[in-house]
Amino acid sequence: MPMLLVETDIAGGDWPALEWAALADAAVRAALAETPHGHVADGPLVVEVSIRLSDDAEVQALNRDYRGKDKPTNVLSFPMVQPDLLDGLANSDDGEVLLGDIVLAAQTCMREAAEKGWTPREYAQHLIVHGLLHLLGYDHELGDTQATAMEALESAACRALGLPEPYPG
Repeated sequence: MPMLLVETDIAGGDWPALEWAALADAAVRAALAETPHGHVADGPLVVEVSIRLSDDAEVQALNRDYRGKDKPTNVLSFPMVQPDLLDGLANSDDGEVLLGDIVLAAQTCMREAAEKGWTPREYAQHLIVHGLLHLLGYDHELGDTQATAMEALESAACRALGLPEPYPG
């Protein structure tokens, strides 16, 4: 039975009482649908994405340990599949693939959402879309062409979710 599993864990931080599992699932599916890899949601495998809603302290530690940046950030992505291997996912030996982990920092997310005039739900869903695109190999830090491509996919996924435009002109 093919399926996309979005595992969501509230590990820390003062996240509002919302249906985070459903919101994360919708964001992952919307992001996937905008990419050439949308088929993984309906393919022959069990494909898993892990969403961890945490706090600034944990995200700062992860950011320091894995990126050499000793400060909190809004979202981190930890891909488990090399981007050039995504098209061959159907060849997995055990029928299961972990695309990767996405970790959000509550305090940073809440502050940035307020600054942008977004609700925490809207902003967190946008960041999950952003993080999922990173899991698929998109990287806005690799130059203007990559950033433009990634932003276009994010904007389309946000529109599909009924979210505000993340990159207003």
